[in-house]
Amino acid sequence: MENITLLSQSELAKITNHRSGEIKFGEKIITVPKDADVTDFISSCDAKFVLLGIPEDIGVRANLGRPGTASAYENALKSLVNIQHNKFCKGSNLLVLGKINLSKEMEMSKNLNATHKDERKMLFKLVEQLDIEVSHIIHKICSAGKIPIIVGGGHNNAYGNIKGLALAKGKPVNAINFDAHTDFRILEGRHSGNGFSYAFEDGFLKKYFVFGLHENFVSKSVFNTLKELTSRVKYVTYEEVEVKREKNFETELEHALNFIKNEPFGVELDLDAIPNIPSSAMTLSGFSVDKARHFTYFFGKHQNASYFHICEGAPELGDSKNNHLTGKLIASLITDFMKAKMG
Repeated sequence: MENITLLSQSELAKITNHRSGEIKFGEKIITVPKDADVTDFISSCDAKFVLLGIPEDIGVRANLGRPGTASAYENALKSLVNIQHNKFCKGSNLLVLGKINLSKEMEMSKNLNATHKDERKMLFKLVEQLDIEVSHIIHKICSAGKIPIIVGGGHNNAYGNIKGLALAKGKPVNAINFDAHTDFRILEGRHSGNGFSYAFEDGFLKKYFVFGLHENFVSKSVFNTLKELTSRVKYVTYEEVEVKREKNFETELEHALNFIKNEPFGVELDLDAIPNIPSSAMTLSGFSVDKARHFTYFFGKHQNASYFHICEGAPELGDSKNNHLTGKLIASLITDFMKAKMG
């Protein structure tokens, strides 16, 4: 895990706002000691969860999206360390590993224009390299018996999460995705719109459920693909639940769980499915923050929920006076998942 910039105890202390009479999460969170073997420490520490940051927007750029997702992890960490350590959720259950060091790749991607065919191919290659890093780290965390919580960049990182979990389990795994898009697009080169289709094609993803798909955002060809794969890929649209009111939110949660629960599964949550959250594909219509939090808790409770990935948040695309709010939401989602698993 040499490509991780570990979070040090002193850096943690700097971003934790201490207050008399209170215990903040940051005062109890575990970090990897300076001279420790990272893999050994993950295995032996008391924390059940391991937080990993992926500060990138290379996959988003490769998908012709708006960059900005690289800022989500640091933004979320500042909020997370300053929530209260109390009987509902304890900081000592979390090891903050740090972030994948992608400064070189990010610098390279900045100068590439995704509308130029050859330069887009170079972005695809950078995403492939990132896939290798992510899957390696997730494999190590899951093999150590811990539960990764990943705060992304783009949704391209679903591929590495799924592959890493599948390698740790020695078999294909399932995934549930709270998303306005399928991210099951054609295999044209790796980007944030095809993490699940590549994981499916490569044999790491067995069953896949998309929760809250927006009917206007999915091409006819993708719908045709989903129709052919109906025994292994299912979805419910946002419109079926909230606009047409043909289906019930709670009932659909149960349907989705029944579809994926018999194998280890990843819980994926794309922030562009929630209205007004700064992201590369921001929306004004979608399931509420409260429904997203309930979704997270509902699936987190199941024993086979094996990782949690929050992606596509782009605080720097938001209102500069309130760009801490995206991080605050991510921190809430992280603790919702932790509470579900510890309950």
